[in-house]
Parts: sequence; C-alpha cells; structure tokens
Amino acid sequence: MKILALDAGLGPFSAALDIDGGVTSDRSRENDALENGLGRIAGLLGRANVSLAELDRIAVGIGPGTFTGIRIAVSFAKALAYGANVPLVGISSYDVLLAAAGADPCLTLVSGRPGVVCARLTCGTTVATACGPIAHTVADLLAGRPAGSPITVVANREDAFAEIGEIRPGETRLVWPPEREPAVVIARLARHREPVGSPHGIAPDYGEMPAVTRPKSERDWLRDGASKLGTNA
Repeated sequence: MKILALDAGLGPFSAALDIDGGVTSDRSRENDALENGLGRIAGLLGRANVSLAELDRIAVGIGPGTFTGIRIAVSFAKALAYGANVPLVGISSYDVLLAAAGADPCLTLVSGRPGVVCARLTCGTTVATACGPIAHTVADLLAGRPAGSPITVVANREDAFAEIGEIRPGETRLVWPPEREPAVVIARLARHREPVGSPHGIAPDYGEMPAVTRPKSERDWLRDGASKLGTNA
C-alpha cells in the first residue's frame, strides 16, 4: 500500500510517504507550509519515483492544532486527492498523540494558540473532549478521577505543562518528540482507517476558534459615519 500523509497542525509542515511499511519523510523547520509544502510533497514522490495517481490513499491531520496550518494541510490534501482521484483519510491530532503515548487512560493536550488547549481524555471506550484555558480545561476533564489513579498525559508542546502545575500522583507526562514527524504517525494510522466517500467529506477540527472581531454591519458603518459628522443616526 502506498500512502502519502500530511500534517501542519501539530507543528511545522511534515509529509511522509509510506510504501508497504517503508517510510520516508520530510519536515519543515519553520512555518512555511504555504510556500514550500507542495514542493516537499513533490520531492518525496519524485525521490520514490511514485506519481499521485499511483497512491492508494492520502491522509491528513485534521486538527485540532495550529489554525492556519490545519487549513493549509487539509486544503492541500483535498486538492491532491480530488485531482488524482485518490481516496482521502482524515486523522485527528488526538489520535496522533495517543499513538505516541501508547497508554490508557490517556489525556492528550494540543496547544494551538497561547493560553488555550484542546484536550481529549480517553479511558477505554469512554472519550471526553474540551477546549479552553489550559488549567481549567484539564481540571474539568480530570474531575471525578480517583486521586493517584494512573494516567498518561501527552502534549505537543512543553509549555502546556507549565500552566497545569505540579505532577499529580499516578501521572506520567510526555511531550511529542520533535524529531518524529506527525505525518509518519498519520501514515501508519491511515493504513487501518476507512477513507471518506469524497474529499469534501473531510472537515477540519479547529477546536476552539481564535478570537475575532465581528464584522461591521451596514448600520454600524452608518452610525460611525454620522458620529464623525456630528449628527445622530
């Protein structure tokens, strides 16, 4: 099976090509997915002498994670899958971190922007997710767990732990190893996932959306203009 995997939600852009279990990969050292992502993909395929049409599937990390990175990686994956008529698989960032931890129960933490985390607590078949300020989100998900009960906490960034506080009894903490490309794990997971029926079936998981300013309505613009003229609207 030939699988091309992409990710830009858990860090800089990474791509991996899995050919029957043999994996080659490439990873940016900076946030240059938009500028150099497609070039890295072309390089991987070219060095393996594999065309897009020869792929059995394309896999992409759908988030949560870095907002812009997720948008770029998912857009690339959809365009390539649609253009080459190759099945597409979406892999959650939570699943990537869970695979790195290899533990149950496990709390996975994905930092997308400063002070905010998206978290998923997995205990057997029971799964709960939440997004928000780091300390509050972790406390809410772990509320009700017996004190000292074993749990592994894995994060994609070291600074997530700084805001949680001291290690609890029974808690093991892991950080996503930076030398391991997320795309490599995504390729491995994609071997056992069913592709969506259409590339349009993949939806990004942005977790908690970044704060934005509400666009002005026509009434807002008229009121502001009248205020500058010293009249009432």
